[in-house]
Amino acid sequence: MSLVCGLDFGTSNSTIARLDTNGVPQLLKLEDGRQTIPSVIFFGFEDDTIHFGRKAVAEYVTGADGRLMRSLKSVLGTALIGDSTRVKARSYGFLDILGIFIGELKRRAESELDGQVDSVVCGRPVHFVDEDPVADRAAQDQLESAVRGQGFRHVDFQFEPIAAALDYERQVTAERLALIVDLGGGTSDFSVVRVSPERAKSMDRGGDILATAGVHVGGTDFDRLLSMTRVMPELGLGTKTRDGKRHLPVAPYYDLSTWHRINRLYNAQTLRDLRGTSREAQAPERVDMMIELIEDRLGHRLVGAVETAKIALSDADTTNFVFPVRDQQIETELTIEHLTAALHSSVSRIEDTIAETLKRAGIGAGDIDSLILTGGSTQVPAIAGRLRALFPDADLVRTDVLGSVGLGLAMDAKRKFG
Repeated sequence: MSLVCGLDFGTSNSTIARLDTNGVPQLLKLEDGRQTIPSVIFFGFEDDTIHFGRKAVAEYVTGADGRLMRSLKSVLGTALIGDSTRVKARSYGFLDILGIFIGELKRRAESELDGQVDSVVCGRPVHFVDEDPVADRAAQDQLESAVRGQGFRHVDFQFEPIAAALDYERQVTAERLALIVDLGGGTSDFSVVRVSPERAKSMDRGGDILATAGVHVGGTDFDRLLSMTRVMPELGLGTKTRDGKRHLPVAPYYDLSTWHRINRLYNAQTLRDLRGTSREAQAPERVDMMIELIEDRLGHRLVGAVETAKIALSDADTTNFVFPVRDQQIETELTIEHLTAALHSSVSRIEDTIAETLKRAGIGAGDIDSLILTGGSTQVPAIAGRLRALFPDADLVRTDVLGSVGLGLAMDAKRKFG
């Protein structure tokens, strides 16, 4: 039996959905009965086994020897897509790693459905790469290549915020003008869409999409910014050399705060450079802790701890960040004010992109009837509060923040492939 599905391959989490016999979109159970799976791969060195999702994270956190790969989608359209990473004696290209993960999603979906999935609509951000249409097109082509390489015969794409609109439209009873705000792990996308029960019956919805815009800002950027402003200073960022003439190099701290760049630090040359930096530093003990952290390959675990702290600030005004490094620890207080300050430039870029979206649609904020929030990053207080302030008169609609895109993609797949 040949099946059609919607595939939401996300920076942080992924889903697959299809329509049931009653035409209702349903998310498939992809991992231990759960409908989402973190977009993470762990290459285990001890048993030469590849682990996925929560299992991958668990293997890594428990200290298993291996290589963790996360934020896989972030490399699309960038120079990193041509890079490779060594896993024991084998070298994997980043596009190959994307294919391995997507292939596992396909296998799990087919096991759940007891049939072959050969047609799929994949979600994509409005912009993989900001203000670079050539790189943006290359990113989609790269993703399509990875998807087709896993045996999907028919592949199409839909903007992720449009997919979220298709999901929301199932519950509307009258025409509404909606702003879809999709804040994911790697991108923030916005669309102004007319929705109604009558419009939902139309096969061609192009005329209902009044405007779209996007910016390459998302949850992983928020993690990096929080790390750079509050955690990396504990390792020497912002301090000066002993002669007081210059600051320590920023690049290794940036890499240590960025999931898909951390592996670049795990080499002998980086450690030699950092030891040279330590000898020149006013606070060499901080740089020495960074050296120990890199020697022990704790980079991904550190960024994971920052992400956990960011999430904690969704429910509390303050949290104490503590991260052990051998016989020492990184310790600093994190508050909502710190997070808000760290995200100031990102929030400004989001606001500017929203304004551009409204401008393209020829409307003002007061014309929006429904503000539809999807994507995990919409739960960050600094973001959610600002969005509410921008559209005080609109109905706030919180979708299944991790599943609405996949549900909408399944509906689109049924329309396109039958």
